[in-house]
Amino acid sequence: MSIIYMLLAISVIVALVFFAAFIFSVKSGQYDDTYTPSVRMLFEDEIVKEPTLESDASTKESSLPNKV
Repeated sequence: MSIIYMLLAISVIVALVFFAAFIFSVKSGQYDDTYTPSVRMLFEDEIVKEPTLESDASTKESSLPNKV
């Protein structure tokens, strides 16, 4: 039973070390993105498709009432 307490204590210490390393790296600017903001304006947010003439004609024909 004492080995479980020892393993639990070691795992908590290792987790705290990794958490401290993460906090240190965030505060030192390790995850700052300096490239993306400079090229963001070069890319469009969404692609807008221009309607083709064939699709316009088919929508116009389908919207007309059928005469018998």
